[in-house]
Amino acid sequence: MFGPILKGPKVTLRPPDVTDAARFVAWFADADVTRYLAERFPLSLQQEEDFLKRIAESQHDVWWVIEAEGKAIGATGIHRIDWISAHAITGTVIGDKTCWRKGYGSESMALRTEYAFRELNLHKLKSGAIMDNEPSKQALRKAGYREIGIEREESWRDGQWRDHWLCEVLRADWEREHAP
Repeated sequence: MFGPILKGPKVTLRPPDVTDAARFVAWFADADVTRYLAERFPLSLQQEEDFLKRIAESQHDVWWVIEAEGKAIGATGIHRIDWISAHAITGTVIGDKTCWRKGYGSESMALRTEYAFRELNLHKLKSGAIMDNEPSKQALRKAGYREIGIEREESWRDGQWRDHWLCEVLRADWEREHAP
């Protein structure tokens, strides 16, 4: 499913539309953008359109486009939602390289995390990053995630095995940090 519009001081999270597919294809064809992503890219326009259709119909995923500076700059989502155990996996990508390191990813994660806990009533969110992706690790920590371990040699990227840094945030911990 696509999430509702969420607004922060610098970013707006909005549901994707069909015009976003071409933008995603361009971002995911850029090796700098995909260097730290677990998925394999590039994708075709048809694959991206099919992905958006699947997400729109999914009851186990919530997805947004991130807008800042008057344009779409990335995407964020809550994935593989387990409604029984009330946990999910999260992910964020800033595809527009001119918008890197401006706090847009951190703010997007904060909005998404609040939605997951307050609106979806989830108990725990899990995420991760390729080990040397310090900007993502920093943004996740800022959003309240705590390290839970390392998956050794989890993915094959750029001709070598890469470790993954794993983290999670519990609703109770997040609420203590964000009490009204």
